[in-house]
Amino acid sequence: MRLSASAYTVPTDAPGGDGTFAWSQTTLVLVAAEADGQTGLGWTYGPAAAARVVADELAPVVTRRDPDDVPAAWSAMRARLRNAGRPGIGGLALSAADCAIWDLKARRWNMPLARLLGVARRAVPVYGSGGFTTYDPGQQHRQLAGWVHEQGIPRVKIKIAESAGTQVRRDLDRMAAARATIGPDAELYVDANGGYGRKQAVRVLRDAADLDVRWYEEPVSSDDLTGLGLVRDRVDADVAAGEYGYDLAYVHRMVPHVDCQQVDVTRCGGISEFLRAAAVAAGAGLEVSGHCAPHQHLAVAAAVPNLRHLEWFHDHVRIEGMLFDGVADPTGGTVGVNLTAPGTGLTFRATDAERYRVA
Repeated sequence: MRLSASAYTVPTDAPGGDGTFAWSQTTLVLVAAEADGQTGLGWTYGPAAAARVVADELAPVVTRRDPDDVPAAWSAMRARLRNAGRPGIGGLALSAADCAIWDLKARRWNMPLARLLGVARRAVPVYGSGGFTTYDPGQQHRQLAGWVHEQGIPRVKIKIAESAGTQVRRDLDRMAAARATIGPDAELYVDANGGYGRKQAVRVLRDAADLDVRWYEEPVSSDDLTGLGLVRDRVDADVAAGEYGYDLAYVHRMVPHVDCQQVDVTRCGGISEFLRAAAVAAGAGLEVSGHCAPHQHLAVAAAVPNLRHLEWFHDHVRIEGMLFDGVADPTGGTVGVNLTAPGTGLTFRATDAERYRVA
């Protein structure tokens, strides 16, 4: 089995921002796993340096592995990262490589990846995610109206805690505008990206009590587990976090403090670790929600019985639509899982992507 990696940096369609970060471009790191004339693909979003980790650290330890022995390949790659460091860039590389090897296995057996994993559902619930703090009122309205009133997605999320929680009045105004756009029946989610302090986070949602916010993501830093639990116990909305989890220990520490555990297949260790993370959450009586990278999540999201939904994140949906053939349609609020074509069912458009290649 051979692993290789490349990276592609795509400019955003408009400046993006949340409570603690701003961006104008996004980098997709693509891993190809090859054996017996077949190629599996996996990807992550993060620094192009993750491609070097794949080439220098991970590829050498899977060269003589049987592509069907995914657990053995995963364990070898994880062990190789012991001194390099698994959290961060190492975790991104491991995740993309694991997803690529699972896709390769499915393609070698000429079966859909979802069939290989087994499905708990054939359609995955999604929520529209965007509403960046950098949007003006018209941009926010058009995006949310498009999801709810044109595509029929019954749940949407906006970013709040602008400028590290220093623009609360604007946060509240934007939340009210979002509710006005989507109407009374769609679910309103908000994501503070850790931008508030503990009591501030509670006050914000109390001030927005008439807006029926259902999902409160990272109201405080995800490193502040005590703070997450404090907010969870004082607001009506479900408190969620977990997108920065790179291993099972992270999930195990977090589950006592949230209402829904987020897991990102492109960070946590790939499909192999996503399945284990979902089991840890299930053991605590929690559902999980897939974070971003929607088309990389679809097969494993379908396989997890305790899945709540998957984030249909604007930036990543756009990039995956630009760089892959076979992308899914979220109309109606659920996305059908590929059950016919081998692997993920996606094809990388290498010629179209070349203009964005950086590694």
